[in-house]
Amino acid sequence: MNDFITITESAQKYLAKLVSEKEDGIYNVRVFVSDPGTPRAETCLAFCKAGEEKSDDIKLTFKNLIVFVEKRSQDFLLDAEINFDTDNFGGQLTIKSPNSRLPNISDDSPLEDKINYVLYNEINPMLESHGGEVSLQSITDDHYAVLQFGGGCQGCGMVDVTLKEGVEKTLLEQVKELKGVKDVTDHSFTDNAYY
Repeated sequence: MNDFITITESAQKYLAKLVSEKEDGIYNVRVFVSDPGTPRAETCLAFCKAGEEKSDDIKLTFKNLIVFVEKRSQDFLLDAEINFDTDNFGGQLTIKSPNSRLPNISDDSPLEDKINYVLYNEINPMLESHGGEVSLQSITDDHYAVLQFGGGCQGCGMVDVTLKEGVEKTLLEQVKELKGVKDVTDHSFTDNAYY
């Protein structure tokens, strides 16, 4: 048995029933957290064709169900519970994941998690005073963070200063593997710009 996520018996039965109703192949269930450790974190449950799971996923085997948990998400799923409650309308599947949004960064955390941690816990709180925000879109193979500005930062005349002197400087100081940042925001849209 695992020590980080609970899948109740009622949830196991419900998910096994859904899996058995799939007609186009053998499926399992996969659990992961998108944007873990940030305010945008969402705990996700998806069908996964047999063989499509990741090689480092954690395999949980139940009586009539196999669940794969993304290894990267394991620490963020500590004390998580997936449950199914029946009601007059059939029932509802719920996922409670109290640690999915809590910062949980270490030296061996993925680069994406380290960048998101700094963005959401240090940079965005400063940008919010101007109605702005910045989010990570991707990471290039040569370790540049591709960022998207929004709110008051999109179209702002000071965005270059914010990018280089604020965002990039802070990220490079705190995320040693990072080489720099790139901005993919269309700054020609200035309706909400701060300056």
